[in-house]
Amino acid sequence: MSTAASTAERYARFAEEARGESPTYEAWALGVASDPELLALIDSLPAGRRQPYLVFAVSRLLGAPLGGYSRWREFALANWPAVHTEALVRLTQTNEPLRCAALLPALALIPGPLALLEVGASAGLCLFPDRYSYRYDGGDWLHPHDGPSPVLLECTTSGGTPVPTALPEVVWRAGIDLAPLDVRVDADARWLETLIWPEQHERLARVRAAAAIARAHPPLLVAGDAADAVAGLAEQAPAGATLVVISSGVLVYMARPRRELFLAELGRLDARWVGLEAAGLFPGVVESIGEKTGGVPDDLAARFALSLDGEALAFVQPHGRRVDWL
Repeated sequence: MSTAASTAERYARFAEEARGESPTYEAWALGVASDPELLALIDSLPAGRRQPYLVFAVSRLLGAPLGGYSRWREFALANWPAVHTEALVRLTQTNEPLRCAALLPALALIPGPLALLEVGASAGLCLFPDRYSYRYDGGDWLHPHDGPSPVLLECTTSGGTPVPTALPEVVWRAGIDLAPLDVRVDADARWLETLIWPEQHERLARVRAAAAIARAHPPLLVAGDAADAVAGLAEQAPAGATLVVISSGVLVYMARPRRELFLAELGRLDARWVGLEAAGLFPGVVESIGEKTGGVPDDLAARFALSLDGEALAFVQPHGRRVDWL
């Protein structure tokens, strides 16, 4: 299979993913998938920089107009040197606070108070599970101790998900990212918002509300590779708190040797690990899914799992909209 064919298939798959979520991105991805000139330009990028969501977000950051494919194509062709340069330095750092709704049932199983350390933290918006309001299955709202939050997270569940009745006590929050985003910096806040797909207005409002909380209570964010930095940052967690390392949709982007090194470092810490990751990524998670469901589902590769210390607890929608307890 040629590189162009592979890239075309990637964009065609992304169009399916965007269907019903962002008509703009669906149209752009379908257009690229059948456009040899644009495919050739995209294939001039390193393999890890050809993702549709990165290329499209970078072009929007540079001023690409929303609308049909022809307008985006005209902009991309006219501004490709700038798009190429920006794509080389930008990272896909989508930071979805709604994931906290999926993480919360696992956090509720851990004795507090909690010290949270997130890897791949982006701007750290998932480090505030205690400052958001939650509603599961249309029931009563669960609010922080000081009242309703401007960040309202709704989630549906099945399988007897143990819906939390109280929010965790978080006494320390920190994160690691290759290039942390600081929502107090206008350029970082703009990139964070640009990563949200067009037409996802509710999601944009949610991220803005969460960013306001992070702006008022900045978490400790350090730049570095998770495998190299996790032990040193963990040492800063306060005594008397349960250290919880969180990873959500990030470990799949680590090369396998680095991922295994990170897990080895994690195993040396006195810490719990809450993962919201691709379900087939870790043998222990796969094994526990098989034990709890009577077999490994055929579509495991396309699913995300919530896990605690390497044991699967639930299948989850990647952005936290749904939790299906095992």
